[in-house]
Order: sequence, then C-alpha cells, then structure tokens
Amino acid sequence: MMQKAESSSVKSATRTLDILEFVVGCGRPVSAAEIASALAIPVSSLSYLLGTLVERGYLSRAGRLHSPGPALGRLNPSAAATALSDRVYPIVRSVSLQLNETVSFFVRHGFEMEAIAGEVAPQALRYTIEVGRLVPLHAFAAGKAILATFDESELEDYFASVTRAAFTPYTLTSESELRKELAHIARTGIARTLEEFTPGIIGIGRAVRSGGVVLGAISVAIPAARTTPPLEERAAALLAQAAESLGGA
Repeated sequence: MMQKAESSSVKSATRTLDILEFVVGCGRPVSAAEIASALAIPVSSLSYLLGTLVERGYLSRAGRLHSPGPALGRLNPSAAATALSDRVYPIVRSVSLQLNETVSFFVRHGFEMEAIAGEVAPQALRYTIEVGRLVPLHAFAAGKAILATFDESELEDYFASVTRAAFTPYTLTSESELRKELAHIARTGIARTLEEFTPGIIGIGRAVRSGGVVLGAISVAIPAARTTPPLEERAAALLAQAAESLGGA
C-alpha cells in the first residue's frame, strides 16, 4: 500500500510539472481538452490538478482557457517579479505625480495579493502600502478588480475557501454583496473601496491584462477628506490609461 501511495504521488507531481511546462511552452491560452490530449492525462485527474494550480496562482483561468499565472514568478523572483516591478513602476509613479496621491501595483498570489511597486504621495495626509506584504483581495480596490476577472469556477473556489475578515464597519464580506459588486466592476472596469480596509481611505483600482492574461491591478488610495467626484473621475481615467499602456507593453 505504501508503494502505491508513493507511486501515485510521484505521478501527480510529474503530471503537474508537465502541465506547467506545456501551458508555458504554448505561449497562448489553452483549454483543458488540449492539455488532456497533449499529455494523455485523464480528465478526472486533470480537473483536480488544474484546480489546484489555479488556486495557488500558478495558472490563470479565463473561461475554459488556461494561461501562466502570477505565482510562477515566485519560482524565479529575481527575474520575473523584478522585471514586472521595474516595468510597472514608471507608470505607477507617473499616475501618482499627476494625482498627488499614493498609487500601487499588485499581483495575485493565490487568493491574496502583493504590492510589487508603489509611489507614496508627498502630502502630510496620505496612505502607505508596504511593498512585499500579502493582503486580502476583498478589502482593496485592486483586489476587487482582480476578483472581477475570475470565472464562475474560480469565484466558487474563492468563496468556499476564504474567510473574509471585516477590517472596518464598511468592509463587504458576504458572498451576495461581493458578487453583486464584482459583476458591476466586470461591466465598468473600475473597482472602488470606501474605507473597507483602512478608515478614512478611498480606493480606486483597475485590473491590468496583457495578451488575455491578468498581470495584476493598479490602484490609487485617496484620503476621504480629499476625495471629490472630479478627483475620482480623473483617477479612474488615469488608471484606465495606465492599464492600457501596461497591457500593450
């Protein structure tokens, strides 16, 4: 029995590596059917392995298609993560300078996210996010923007496995409320938080896609005392421009 268990574990590990190598090597989004056919993996086993890889962020899923996920960067942080942070920082800084507010870029790690680049506003009243810190998706504008890119299967996994803490009285934690808001974000492209993680801070975020793959999300944090409809509109417009620029780079 021990030998069978070990053999099964080795086979699963081998198949997992085969899947990652195949998806990365294709250079385009691929379906589960393509993967199963190319690697001769039974659909029942493949479904479990793909679900695990997506949950851990090693693959991203859009509908029925799978692409390399942001967590692959953790396997070679000196190259992938640094390259992306270097690429996004000039645009993060540009948006920050134009708004005179704190701007950050986040990447997904499983069902959390990490700020890999940020520019803090020089104002006395400002918000600061620690680069490298893992934070929850549901309480940040960037996190909601990322959640709004999930397909139904990913959302089901997310809501079934994540305990959503209430950081302030305004944090949305219920599945029904979040699903309603995520549907709105998916339609408009703009995510907002109203004092949901830090009292007195308003967040505006937008997901960034490149070649059908979600790279992460860019967001601005504005103290509620300075927030006005014109400033929010300008921030949303600049984030849209930034997302387009990064997605086409």
